[in-house]
Amino acid sequence: MSYPGPEAAPSMNRFSKPDSMTDTERSIDELYGALSGEYELQTVSYTIASQPFSFVSVNDSYALLDRISPEDFVRDEQMPYWAEIWPAALTLSEFVAEEIDVEGRRLVEIGAGVGMVSVAAARAGGNVLSTDYSGEALRFVRLNAFLNAVALETAKLDWRCIQLGERFDIMLAADVLYERVNLLPIVNALDILLKPGGCAYIADPRRRLAEQFLELAFENGFSVQTFAKSNVRDGQSIAVNIYRLSKQVAADE
Repeated sequence: MSYPGPEAAPSMNRFSKPDSMTDTERSIDELYGALSGEYELQTVSYTIASQPFSFVSVNDSYALLDRISPEDFVRDEQMPYWAEIWPAALTLSEFVAEEIDVEGRRLVEIGAGVGMVSVAAARAGGNVLSTDYSGEALRFVRLNAFLNAVALETAKLDWRCIQLGERFDIMLAADVLYERVNLLPIVNALDILLKPGGCAYIADPRRRLAEQFLELAFENGFSVQTFAKSNVRDGQSIAVNIYRLSKQVAADE
């Protein structure tokens, strides 16, 4: 398998479990080698639902700021948040693995970053499409899928202009409610991406903007259930809320 650069990669890729460990090791070596030539990488191990995982991410995401041209920033104001594993992602991964039945269900993650939540959902038996606005992020998702021996799909997705022709049983998102301009597009994404009767799980480290997001969700007909969670990072307990959003299905749907 020769790894294409992001400009040559298809818009969606299927990564199935390789037939042998040799294939797995070759895929990991090729992807890791390509990324390590462009980034300073780190690999961190986690235990999620009593199972071991390893994830590769960028060692210093702030170093990526120099890669953003003034023109790109003015156009999109995109920061390299994708390059880190945030506490909300770990909390949502644990929640998905331990408290949601995803076996055989079709899931989409928006703002996947390096793919922790997507990989955990796939390991739990979900049929996962992992998406991010950054094509660079999706390269890490693919590597981490191989590294943890799971099957998933990837696609580039801008939640301001969703063009996927598919709807899902479950939508997942971790730490996406960080800018006011994103709130309404994410509410709209719920309507576009979820099947009738579907639901979303959005994890957030209790930012004030989350309250505004929930108000918008209520206004657009969604009900919300909140799960208060926490995890420990660098010796500190970090509080995270997970919001389950769903919309009542009309009788004729």
